[in-house]
Amino acid sequence: MPRKKKPDNVNHERWLVSYADFITLLFAFFVVLYSSSQVDKRRVGQLALAIQVAFQKMGIFDASNSHPAVSSTEPMPFSDVQMIENAKRVQSLNRLVNSPSGILTDFPPHPDMNNIQDELAQALAPQIKDRTVSVTQTKEGIVVSLREVGFFDSGSTNLRPQAEPVLAKFVKVIQPLPLRIRIEGHTDNVPIHNSRFDSNWELSTARATEIIKLFITRYDISPDRLSASGYAQYHPVASNATLEGRAMNRRVDLVILNPQSDSGADLSSSQAVPPSPARAAPSAAPPSSPSN
Repeated sequence: MPRKKKPDNVNHERWLVSYADFITLLFAFFVVLYSSSQVDKRRVGQLALAIQVAFQKMGIFDASNSHPAVSSTEPMPFSDVQMIENAKRVQSLNRLVNSPSGILTDFPPHPDMNNIQDELAQALAPQIKDRTVSVTQTKEGIVVSLREVGFFDSGSTNLRPQAEPVLAKFVKVIQPLPLRIRIEGHTDNVPIHNSRFDSNWELSTARATEIIKLFITRYDISPDRLSASGYAQYHPVASNATLEGRAMNRRVDLVILNPQSDSGADLSSSQAVPPSPARAAPSAAPPSSPSN
């Protein structure tokens, strides 16, 4: 009689072997990934340091007093290399931005316009008393107004003999000062037409230019300090309806420009200065004279 086979015992836990193999492989995979990342950091740090040393030897970058050694056995971590680079950038900035040495000096103060006005009033006191000159201060500067009756022949640019000593006193006060001067010619509203001038525009501008020419040639005032303007009858200081008002309007104004105003701020500028607004009339009127 044939022998009866014994039934084999079925192992229901064989899946554990496959699972254990899978976990082992997965662990090994992550170990390899971690190792690879650490090696990459070291290689990057080593490469960056090698490039830096090479550039320094070529003279492209300034060499510092100490250089970290390049080691093939113990590469420098990438974070340390980054710290070294940041420190070198700071050192470079310190070399570019040097601290100023010495004591910083302030700009020279602007001349005191009140003191200048007082000096001019003292120097021109006789003419102010005779009402041929007035000295007033405006926001734009100090205005020394020369009446036609004391300085010009009617309808002419010829200066009278008594005019030049007055101009010499004016120059003596303002010549040492770093201030610009604008010479303004003004007339009344009576039309002019003679062999030389066809309009009050031409007369007023020619009178201003005549004084500028005198300042440059005789008193050696730098031309870049001077400017001329002719306003004809369009900036009166009094009414043109009376003889006295017209006499006041026929004048040449020497305007010492305030350096703190827009028109007097830049001494080196040669741009034309816009016309100033009409100024208040002086309290006293000079003697009347023929028009223009």
